[in-house]
Amino acid sequence: MSEGLSFTFTEEQEAFRRSIRQVVEDKIAPRAAEIDAADEYPWDIDAVLVEAGFAGVSYPEEYGGAGGGAVELCILVEEISKASAGVSLIPAVNKLGAIPVLLAGSDEQKRLVCEGITNGEHRMSYCLTEPGSGSDAAAMRSRAVRDGDGWVLNGSKRFITGAGASDLYSYFAVTDPDGEKGRNITAFLLSRDMEGLSIGRKEDKMGIRGSPTCEVILDDVRVPDSAVIGEVNRGFQIAMRTLDFSRPTIAAQALGIAQGALDFAVRYCRERRQFGRPVASFQGLQFMFADMAMKVETARLAVYRAAKAVDDADPDVSYWAALAKCYASDVAMSVTTDCVQALGGYGYIRDYPVERFMRDAKITQIYEGTNQIQRVVMARKLFGLG
Repeated sequence: MSEGLSFTFTEEQEAFRRSIRQVVEDKIAPRAAEIDAADEYPWDIDAVLVEAGFAGVSYPEEYGGAGGGAVELCILVEEISKASAGVSLIPAVNKLGAIPVLLAGSDEQKRLVCEGITNGEHRMSYCLTEPGSGSDAAAMRSRAVRDGDGWVLNGSKRFITGAGASDLYSYFAVTDPDGEKGRNITAFLLSRDMEGLSIGRKEDKMGIRGSPTCEVILDDVRVPDSAVIGEVNRGFQIAMRTLDFSRPTIAAQALGIAQGALDFAVRYCRERRQFGRPVASFQGLQFMFADMAMKVETARLAVYRAAKAVDDADPDVSYWAALAKCYASDVAMSVTTDCVQALGGYGYIRDYPVERFMRDAKITQIYEGTNQIQRVVMARKLFGLG
């Protein structure tokens, strides 16, 4: 987007969107239902994204990435989500795991992550949530204890998207148990091949299937000082800043889910006939679709306003990111539910994708901060409370 507030994309961004759309139509859409049913990581599609150059989108070129920013990443995730929300998490979760390194990591860490993700050698996950700490992330129980010139880590993380498929992890642990809550946590860059790191149970989820969600368990994992991301005891600030930068991507996922469901429902209702005429000719249904279109287009403005806030280093990025994530995910849930309704009984069976879109939409209201938390973030900004 151009300097200042803009509601248009550049020619390069439009061309980028078209190139993604072609890959989605040719490679991802035909596999979407199968990926959902099998709930297995689609390594073939992962390879397609790497080969097409999409894996490196939004990573700095100076560290081996493909360039672009949050706007380009949101375009990528939106377009993929129109066909498969599970597949859209491949680039989204890689970036989520990488953001702590991009924000505060060493040059060596940045090059490892950016080059590795771009060329398909590495995949990343972000390890914050624990069994006993979800929204209250600072209450984590994972511990890292100083041991000579390194650290020993113990603990477990829950609901880690991409775990198992990923080989690199941004992991947050308490390094000063007696310190002030939120100022006693450190971020670490861990590798799956480290002794003592294991992947626990894989969750059987309602939606975003094909993207594994597992526990990550640490049992006396020893790491050198070079594994620390940023400063010791400043990890929680990195974690929260990461979510500010990542929430627009989840908003883009929600937008794509809503748009994909709406597109399919429009085509269906044009062709479906009842009482001797197309269902689309009935005013009650027309009003329902007009309402859905208003919501989707408004969500699109919110998504790309937030993405631009990230790219512009806007000081109000937390507010815009929370607004976009909250609104777009609420829209996704509302629109996909209405699309199921519009298809009637056919909307409820797996031969048609709208039920999958509805299942996928739900998690966007929950992960990377529930929508209740997003409303807290926005309210605190409005009232000057933080």
